[in-house]
Formats: sequence, C-alpha cells, structure tokens
Amino acid sequence: MNVDLNADLGESFGAYTIGRDADIIPLVSSVNIACGMHAGDPVVMRRTVQRAHEAGVALGAHPGYPDLQGFGRRNMALSPDEAYAFVLYQVGALAAFCHAEGAALHHVKPHGQLYNTAAKDPALAEAIAAAVHDADAGLVLVALAGSELARAGRKAGLRVAEEFFADRAYTDDGTLVPRKEPNAVITDATFAAQRALRAVQTGTIESASGTPIHVAADTICTHGDNDRALAFVRLLRAAFAEAGITIAPPARG
Repeated sequence: MNVDLNADLGESFGAYTIGRDADIIPLVSSVNIACGMHAGDPVVMRRTVQRAHEAGVALGAHPGYPDLQGFGRRNMALSPDEAYAFVLYQVGALAAFCHAEGAALHHVKPHGQLYNTAAKDPALAEAIAAAVHDADAGLVLVALAGSELARAGRKAGLRVAEEFFADRAYTDDGTLVPRKEPNAVITDATFAAQRALRAVQTGTIESASGTPIHVAADTICTHGDNDRALAFVRLLRAAFAEAGITIAPPARG
C-alpha cells in the first residue's frame, strides 16, 4: 500500500517567514508551493523549488485567490474565466521555476478558499481543471475526496489524487469544518496520525460530530503554517512505516 504525504509550503513573503519548510521538506513525498497570490513571492518560490528538488520530492503548484492580506482564506466572487486565468498564471509561474532548476512540475493543488469553493461549485471546479489541463495534461490534480473538483479533474482527463487532511476536522458531508469554527484545526499530533492511518487503511473516519464518514486518501496533507506541523509529519511517517505503508507521490498522468 502506498500513500503520498504532502505539505503546503513556500508561504513566506519578503521579510516574513512562515512555516518550517527546510525541516519539513525532507520528511514528505510532495510539496505544494504557494505561487505569489495568497502567499509567497518569486524569491521564496525559487528557494522552495530548489530545496524540494534537492530533496527529491514531487513539486506542486499551490494556486490561490489573489488575496495576500487574507492568505487566500476569504471568499472571492471570481467568474470561471477569471479563475481559469488566475490558476493558469500561477501554475505557469511555478512551472518556470521548476524548469530553471531542471525539475518537472508534478501536480497542482488549489489553496484555501479556492479549494474549498471548488469542492462544491461545479463551474469553478471545471475552470480550475481546465486550467491545469491546458498548462500540462500530465499534471496530477489534488482535490478533496469526493468533491466536485475531483469529478471535474477526471472529466477533463486528468489524473486525480483525492486528499485527506490530517490536521483538519470534517463535517458530516465530508467537507472541511470552516476555520472560523471551534476545533476546526486539530492540534493533537498523535490523534492526527492515528486518524490518518485509519483513513488510509479503512477509508473511514469520524466527523466532528462523531458520525462515521467515508473518505479517500491517495494523499495526506499537513499545513506548513500549523504550529505542530513538524511533529505531525514525523508521527505520520512513523505510523505509516509501522503499518508497512510506503510513502510516495502519485504517478503523473
């Protein structure tokens, strides 16, 4: 059994450092790199690509809403055409940095509210999937398990990796509990690792209300801006190793 372990990184900006990228990169199998719209900047993008390429992990673009002040976690009423353009722009920018380092872009994972909205909005999901396909039809699209984005990706002919969040609580319908609600972010690393292992092995977890729900887990995410991110990744790796589960990125299309 294989599973991808990914982290959202490259979210520093100018003089401000966010996350422990240098420590986390060697412990995961793929990274999702901010592309300058919700976080990151060209210097950070280049440095993160270099670090990830040197570590031999899969490189992914992490496009978000154009919302630096809100970290891409606020709603924006983008039309499908606008969403397509913003995603294509960001994927292209990250791909250029990969090319300059002799690396290949492997996947795309939308960020924050763009990701969450596309999980439920078919028009937005199709616009994102079209942008990824037109950038490179061989890219893997990372999407919330069972979401509209996952369906749109497959419809567009993309390989889709369905994602499970180790550090986020789930609603009864399989979507993420909004960050503004209590206990939306899980801080107990041991619990997070045990729950992620259960998701991979059985495809089920309990929602925030205690209801059993089905989840798919081709790839497991931890957020780089979580204060316990490093502990999460270490415990996840240990749990998977003990269970005989290999950590590896999903194959490109």
